[in-house]
Amino acid sequence: MLAIETDGLTKRYRLGLRRADVLALSGLNLRVEQGEVYGLLGPNGSGKSTTLKLVLGLIRPSAGHAKIFGRPCATVASRLDVGFLPENPYFYRYLSGVETLQFYGRLCGMTGATLRQRVEELLRLVGLTDAADRPLAGDSKGMLQRIGLAQALIHDPRLLLLDEPTAGVDPIGSKEIRDLIVRLRGMGKTVLLCSHLLSQVQDVCDRVGILNLGRMVLEGRVSDLLRDQKRLAITVENLPDAARAQIKQWADDWGANLVSVEHPQTTLEDLFLDAVARARQQPPNPP
Repeated sequence: MLAIETDGLTKRYRLGLRRADVLALSGLNLRVEQGEVYGLLGPNGSGKSTTLKLVLGLIRPSAGHAKIFGRPCATVASRLDVGFLPENPYFYRYLSGVETLQFYGRLCGMTGATLRQRVEELLRLVGLTDAADRPLAGDSKGMLQRIGLAQALIHDPRLLLLDEPTAGVDPIGSKEIRDLIVRLRGMGKTVLLCSHLLSQVQDVCDRVGILNLGRMVLEGRVSDLLRDQKRLAITVENLPDAARAQIKQWADDWGANLVSVEHPQTTLEDLFLDAVARARQQPPNPP
């Protein structure tokens, strides 16, 4: 069973009585496997946030449908296994970290010793044990993001939706959040991640999809997509200098040991920019 499955998911926004509709998402077919970290990428206005809202059931699709663990996203039951961290989470700043997690735990129906134990576990997981009793008003952006991750995990969901989890976080805090996402994958969690920090996505994601103007323009495993198909690297041992210019044709004749023939990798940033540039050269979406 897939963690997230969408078929033909489409969303149009009406801007006014006499203005044309805006196509925010067009026929998205998305498959997110259980236990993987999937990165959803795209420039501003590409449809990333719209996709998250549709999957969460916060807005209704104009066409198509979406499922979470086989349940339609329009049902409340589909969200019981989901934790969500928005790009700019809001917290009651006068509450401490412990009080904040207890508040969200109670909203999820947790009480007593079970809730206290879960709060302690999550504070250790996100590295905020020492700041547990301090009001959130004194916390940095990185600490607030980690509290946000903890509240998204309070009810032990199988699926996490993270919208720009490292936005505005310093390099140290950003690395800590990245490491935490890797740990969550090791715990068997499924993560759908939206981010503009391509180097971090490259480090933590198993697969990525690139959206542009509401359409999926490129998708695949990170390791496969980053292979530069235009270049070929050949590594040999014991090859004389005279044979270097003829390596492809004469490696065996010179008695060289052919170690590897592979495509060198590009970067996710170059792949992203190239995919978006090619997509923008295509005809625009039909009205």
